[in-house]
Amino acid sequence: MSTEYLILIAGLLIMFSALASKLSERIGVPALLVFLGVGMLAGSDALGLVYFDDANLANGIGTVALAYILFSGGFDTRWSVVRPVVGRGVLLSTVGVLLTMGILGLVVWLVFGFSFKGALLLAAIVSSTDAAAVFSVLRSRGVSLKGRLRPLLELESGSNDPMAVFLTLGILDLLMNPLLAWTSLLTGFVLQMALGAGVGLGLGRLAAILLNRVRLDYEGLYPVLSFSLVPLVFGAAAAIGGNGFLAVYAAGIVIGNSEILHRRSLMRFHDGLSWLMQIGMFLTLGLLVFPSRLPAVMGIGLVVSAVLVFVARPLAVYLCMLGSGFSWRERTLVGWTGLRGAVPIVLATFPLMLGYPESERAFNVVFFVVCVSVLLQGRSLMLVARWLGVDQPLDAKPPYPLEFDKVEGLQGETCELEVLPGSPADGKRIMDLGLPANVLVLLVRRGREFLVPGGQTELRGRDTLLVLAEREAIEAARNLFAATRIST
Repeated sequence: MSTEYLILIAGLLIMFSALASKLSERIGVPALLVFLGVGMLAGSDALGLVYFDDANLANGIGTVALAYILFSGGFDTRWSVVRPVVGRGVLLSTVGVLLTMGILGLVVWLVFGFSFKGALLLAAIVSSTDAAAVFSVLRSRGVSLKGRLRPLLELESGSNDPMAVFLTLGILDLLMNPLLAWTSLLTGFVLQMALGAGVGLGLGRLAAILLNRVRLDYEGLYPVLSFSLVPLVFGAAAAIGGNGFLAVYAAGIVIGNSEILHRRSLMRFHDGLSWLMQIGMFLTLGLLVFPSRLPAVMGIGLVVSAVLVFVARPLAVYLCMLGSGFSWRERTLVGWTGLRGAVPIVLATFPLMLGYPESERAFNVVFFVVCVSVLLQGRSLMLVARWLGVDQPLDAKPPYPLEFDKVEGLQGETCELEVLPGSPADGKRIMDLGLPANVLVLLVRRGREFLVPGGQTELRGRDTLLVLAEREAIEAARNLFAATRIST
């Protein structure tokens, strides 16, 4: 195929995938399944637009895409929100993944006659979850989750991919090198995670300082600079034996929770880049699979899916959340939100690359399991959350008609302040609030409407103010809106 033809097909597939994402909102299925479907439709077994069977290239594309997706997830994670659930989140993303692998691997070994290591390999590949798929389903239905559930799932999904990668590659090493001892996995785990976290935290901190101190002549170069951080962090961690995926996720958290210039523009850039990487990765994986070969693995695929969804994941979650303070309803919901995404399919390309026997069969089984998980759990997620009573309406805030970004020379920062009912600000005019002199009220959001404020503007409970001020002044003003008025 000519280069011009490939460029044309790539553009059409990306555009069609972006437009087809609207379909996922209407039918309540994560967009990843739509992207995979587009890739399968364009592949050899359907329209035949592209013939693709290069596992090495698919693995390379998936690795790069996953690194950027994890960085974006870390960049968008608010540490103050996830901090209360760090312990349980880390436990789920490590011990939880290990338990899921062990339970599922044992069943595959006993029922389907796999070798013990081969069964563990298949189980390790499908052991991680994709919370992005969970939240896309909830957003499409205007639903969110109560309390600590959302930050817990957000943290677990961002940090459990490195564990799944480590287990998959570690077991592959044991399969390809029978003389290796099982104890090497434990020492390798400690070393990889420690080095990955250390490199990510260290380089993330240096990157935040760099983004604040460097003075580029063109604003468009700041996204380019942040773009270069992902391969730099990933490569630095991998070069010394660390886990590159954990490194980029940790670096994203550090940078995203630091005061950096051009924060809003960088957040938009990486959000768009993350979507592009997801589309590219899912299209590639969709092209790699041959749908005509899936019926042959339907039997084992359905059994593996059932054990994973109804036994392995829920049991692992319940064991990891003992004594956590989460109710049985919340634990059940966490167990049910174990949607599988693109990561298991990317991991399934490693055995293909290394020529492991039965690797093609394993790849098809993994692809089948991912599709079943998305269809079953994705379609039923909202119903289960509602039945358990852990759902709540999604607070879909309308975008402000104006925005301020932190740039060089701007004194102060912008933030939102909500007027709580019964607070000193409820029912008062702005001029009567006694705000510090250097606090500027830019806009007032009331429901889905925006008011241009003046001194005579009377505030109401649940109004949200967009203010510009120094941090100390913002904290002083916050007390006026949050404190409960004392009646006399």
